[in-house]
Amino acid sequence: MNLDAAYRLNPQVALRPEPFGALAYHFGNRKLSFLKSPDLVAFVRELATHASLRDALDAAELGETRRASFLTALESLVATDMIVEDP
Repeated sequence: MNLDAAYRLNPQVALRPEPFGALAYHFGNRKLSFLKSPDLVAFVRELATHASLRDALDAAELGETRRASFLTALESLVATDMIVEDP
């Protein structure tokens, strides 16, 4: 995952709010992912408003532990094509 690249929610993905966060469904590959915190859901929704992933993480003002957990979740979302680099 490139911290200097911009990312966005894949246009083929729908987020359904849930009490724990959200369900992400990819209509292209039919994969389902769980976003297990409302903060992560808000972060993913706002990704496209930042020039880079690094800028988005800095703007979120996460502590080191929380930042590491977000990066792990984001890597999983990239691997399943839920979020994509913004050209």
